[in-house]
Amino acid sequence: MTTRILQSWSGGKDSCLTLAELIRDGVYRVEVLLSTITEGYDRVSMHGVRRVLLERQAAALGFPLHLVPIPPNATNEAYQSRMEEAFDGYRRQGLSTVAFGDLFLEDIRRYREEWLAREGMRAIFPIWKRETDRLAREFVDSGYRAVVVCVDTRVLDPSFAGRRFDRGLLAALPPTVDPCGENGEFHTFVFDGPIFHREVAWTPGETVQRDCWAFFDLVPGE
Repeated sequence: MTTRILQSWSGGKDSCLTLAELIRDGVYRVEVLLSTITEGYDRVSMHGVRRVLLERQAAALGFPLHLVPIPPNATNEAYQSRMEEAFDGYRRQGLSTVAFGDLFLEDIRRYREEWLAREGMRAIFPIWKRETDRLAREFVDSGYRAVVVCVDTRVLDPSFAGRRFDRGLLAALPPTVDPCGENGEFHTFVFDGPIFHREVAWTPGETVQRDCWAFFDLVPGE
């Protein structure tokens, strides 16, 4: 018997790899993808992807999407408060487990586990401790297609924003940058792959610099 769960969802490659692992494993059944959207921008928090593309991505994957609005530059307390409101409704429906796509940051994992435990819930980490160089190559070689939508210019050249996440990009990454961007060096949007029913169409927009971040805008396609 499978356990019904929620999945924390950003639209990036680690989220997709986590969902693929859950589907393959069959122990859990993802009921809802749970994402935060920044109020006033109507975009995925941190990644900067337009809400409509996230909605089309979830539809292409065949999963319901629950968008949680959070304030710009939200404090951790504000983020938790909004997420806990969402958790309350699902917990009443018997969903008390949330899957996350974290890979190796022990402090982040501990934070999530302790936070959810206080809410009477449980955090799981399906791709935890996977070797990131190998995982990145497997993502590409399995046929997933993704684009870099956000770059921390303190550690990576802004020209990486807008590049496809492929073998060429992996070869070009500086040795100080994690191949999966686990330290927040970059973020991606996945628009096609083995678990998609159809491609999510987009066209290139502008690259915008905000503080230390370079955001590559994806314009919804037809």
